[in-house]
Amino acid sequence: MKISQPKNNSFMFKRAGLWLLLICLANVALAQNLPVWHATLGNAKIADWLLKPIATKAEIYQSADKKDIILYNGLLRRSFRLAPNVGCHDFVNLQNKQQLIRSVKAEARLSINGKDYNIGGLYGQKENAYLLPNWLNDFTANSQDFSLERFEVSPIAPIINWKSTGWWASNKKQATGKTITFYYHSGDGQLAGIRVGVHYSIYDGIPLISKWLTVENNSASAITIGRVVNEIMGMVEEESAVIGSTTEMPAPRSLYLESNYAFNNAMRYDLSDQTTHWKADSTYTSQVNYNYQTPCLLEVYPERATSLDLPAHETFTSIRTYELMMDSYDRERRGLTIRKMYRTIAPWLTANPIFMHLVSDNDVQVRNAIEQCKATGYEALILSFGSHLNMEDTSAANLKKWADLAAYAHSNNIKLGGYSLFSSRKISDEDDVIDPKTGKPGGALFGNAACYGSKWGLGYRDRIKKFIAATGFDIWENDGPYPGDVCASTTHPGHKNLDDSQWKQMEIQKELYHWLNQRGVYINAPDWYFLDGTNKIGMGYREVNFSLSREEQIILNRQNMYDCLWNEIPSMVWGFVPLTKYQGGGPEAILEPLSEHLDAYTALMMEYYGAGVQACYRGPRLYDTEATRQAVAEVIKWYKAHRAILNSDLIHLRRATGSDWDGILHVNPQLKEKGLMMLYNPLKQKITRAIKVPLYYTGLSNTATFLERGVKKTTLKLNRDFTANLTFTINPESYTWFVVE
Repeated sequence: MKISQPKNNSFMFKRAGLWLLLICLANVALAQNLPVWHATLGNAKIADWLLKPIATKAEIYQSADKKDIILYNGLLRRSFRLAPNVGCHDFVNLQNKQQLIRSVKAEARLSINGKDYNIGGLYGQKENAYLLPNWLNDFTANSQDFSLERFEVSPIAPIINWKSTGWWASNKKQATGKTITFYYHSGDGQLAGIRVGVHYSIYDGIPLISKWLTVENNSASAITIGRVVNEIMGMVEEESAVIGSTTEMPAPRSLYLESNYAFNNAMRYDLSDQTTHWKADSTYTSQVNYNYQTPCLLEVYPERATSLDLPAHETFTSIRTYELMMDSYDRERRGLTIRKMYRTIAPWLTANPIFMHLVSDNDVQVRNAIEQCKATGYEALILSFGSHLNMEDTSAANLKKWADLAAYAHSNNIKLGGYSLFSSRKISDEDDVIDPKTGKPGGALFGNAACYGSKWGLGYRDRIKKFIAATGFDIWENDGPYPGDVCASTTHPGHKNLDDSQWKQMEIQKELYHWLNQRGVYINAPDWYFLDGTNKIGMGYREVNFSLSREEQIILNRQNMYDCLWNEIPSMVWGFVPLTKYQGGGPEAILEPLSEHLDAYTALMMEYYGAGVQACYRGPRLYDTEATRQAVAEVIKWYKAHRAILNSDLIHLRRATGSDWDGILHVNPQLKEKGLMMLYNPLKQKITRAIKVPLYYTGLSNTATFLERGVKKTTLKLNRDFTANLTFTINPESYTWFVVE
């Protein structure tokens, strides 16, 4: 039902009683089909959802008095007052009963044709340190704000129509839950036909909400959208300090935030984030900080998207923000919570094919590599950088050649893909990004780089699409994807000027990734486009380290994996194993001839596959002798036998130092194999060690059975802290592994 407002805004306040009556009648109609909230829902006892999936499904409720809308899934509750306008007044983590909201703010804010407008919002809160429910009845609306028109409830819709068939993914199901959309309109006659939708999705089985905003231009002319703030929240502060700025004091850690607008090749989200802004709240006058600088006002928006043209009868969609509730400061538990989010909202991240990185000069080498992959159990082949593949060549002859090779790979049940570089190269003065400081090409993250909105950039996108569609390639390795470069050109066809250049280039990149996903193409890309369809990122390494000795690389790789896999799941990252010379180094750095360095080759494979991480085994072949083939095939056979647990989350036992044992533990309480532990001895003598193995996240509570190398069985009683006392022995410069049941 639509809520009608008087044309004269002052009438609203002069006849407040009539207006409130209209609002109440409208709210009854809006909420009549929703289930009614009752307090016992929020008081239910909650088991640890990281161990046992919660049975409660996400739902949208109405309060008994029809004043509030409540989002609830057993793990969180978020409540909105509907009149005299919409305001979020309650956001509770039901795992620890922590309230996150201390004051009501607008639901969003955006600029239209140079003027800022609040979307929703309530006014009149005098004390901003906390919020009492009975205060809400006295709050008022602002006639200049966009006000509620109606709302809709629907199931969560997939963001990407991921074609999961044929990939080795541990989760092929899209996220489920409910979405509520609040639609708003303005009483300003100049904005007639402009409708704003604020969307919230609440997910089944995880304390997570996503939020985004849409603007429908149903007017007769184009409008210009400036900054779009899709989340504003007055949050409870993390701590108090009399002196200190918003950058010096810690922001609240009760909520983990991630958006699909992240880049800069850092290969970590916190360094790639472009949208989370913790600000001071000057209305919070009872805070401890003398200058009102406590970081407790959350605003989410992309900094560099400030002028976007929206033509008549088209719709703008903002970034999408994910808000994940945290119930602990423990680093491992926080990481497990974030990893659960990725598995839920981006199931394509759980795909983890076993692939080789081929360096080739001719088609015969490609066919030979396909046959070697089949002979060892590999599942995919990627033509690496430096190979004879050029995906930008869309001539008929090139397309036919690679289509034939892809067909040959498919006939051997092998996926085929290739490498293509977008950024970090100069194209031309006309097509490169223009530095706003100089007005000349340059100033990009990699010095010179193409603008995705240039004629060449748009052509690059189209050539990649044509190549993939014509050849049937299964994997695209996009090196140097769009890294957030701004461009001051006013002649590029894909963007208007500096103010929209970042947003428009980002949209071009995302559209390509969505297109690839819908075709079932797997994407490697060294930047944080996970929430728009990429599958894997580099785990983070210094490339010149692969010129170091094999012994050093073995230790460094384990350190990198230990450090990388706090927030990421194993399938999200790739490592690197140079079979031939790469980034310098002598014979001590490489594995070729493979048969002469079989111990190091096996050790590298076992530590990567033992972490569930695929590495780029880069070279012309996987084996050179039958003994080498058998060694590779045995590792792959072992990995496949334990694939489910090896692709499960990782618990950190001890970081590699080279001076004593190190190890990791995979855990999954939903599997028969509850855990798989990898232990390493870098020393030149045999060691025996007694350790406490943390088993809480395996779901075991009384006893645990350890099977060393899957055979030698030991059953141990768990301590009160869910640890088990285990003694093990490892040979010099070797490893062992235990299945935990």
